Amino acid sequence: MPPNLFDQWANAAPTPLPDDGPTGEEAPAASPAPEHGPATSALLRRALQELLKNGLLELSAKPHLFRQIATDTARANALLEPLDLRVLVDDHRGLAYVAVAASYQSESEGDDEDDWTHPLVRRQRLTLEQSLLLAILRREFLQREQEGGLGVPVQLAIDSLLPQLDIYLGHTGSDMQERKRLLTLLEHLRGHGVVSDVDAQERITLRPMIVHLANPENLQALLARLREIASQSEAST
Repeated sequence: MPPNLFDQWANAAPTPLPDDGPTGEEAPAASPAPEHGPATSALLRRALQELLKNGLLELSAKPHLFRQIATDTARANALLEPLDLRVLVDDHRGLAYVAVAASYQSESEGDDEDDWTHPLVRRQRLTLEQSLLLAILRREFLQREQEGGLGVPVQLAIDSLLPQLDIYLGHTGSDMQERKRLLTLLEHLRGHGVVSDVDAQERITLRPMIVHLANPENLQALLARLREIASQSEAST
């Protein structure tokens, strides 16, 4: 098996200088090589690999890996530092997720700046409809947290979301089209780690990442956009 990337970082030794040939003087005895630092534990390697693969770790899904990250966050961040990434831990909700380091500065130029925020992190933009549904789901999540406490699974019936979406997007005139629109929006949001698949009882589970993806700054931008659209509609009538 090839050496693990994290072990290479932890155990990297200085590269020896090349031999310049005889100089007429006896070369001094080589000093003993410095001892290697502690190797990255297998559990921490697995936890970091899972983070880089999926972008997040949930206590409910992978408790051992989450606890490893939560208890060794400083070590994890030291290993992620060369990649300009860091891990953030929400202990209350049992969530750890990868974020771009605050010190990172993109070197992209021109149109690429619109598509990339980091070489390893693809910016996935949301449409107005997706952002609106995300805001509705976040409100439901926080309301259920206040009622039931942190860490309690939040489930919603698909049928309960249809009237809320109609208030803002309007009714298409077809219940089947309404449902298809909602399921399409939910499927896209599932890729962001904020909702589960629709289960056999026609319900979804809201995941704690929704609190951090739909943060106040993003919701303020959505509100500003909705006001802009409303102003344009009033001006055209």
